[in-house]
Amino acid sequence: MWVITTFFNKKMTMYEFDTEKEAKEAFCKIKGDKFLSEIVYFNDYGAV
Repeated sequence: MWVITTFFNKKMTMYEFDTEKEAKEAFCKIKGDKFLSEIVYFNDYGAV
């Protein structure tokens, strides 16, 4: 899972995406201070 966290007008918002491609496309369009994170759960056996 990929998450974009934004800070804009003293408000924090988080957006979740299933793929890195979706997240990077949205990242370019979102205004404000932002960062992109990949969330990895250790109980997800298919992830690695």
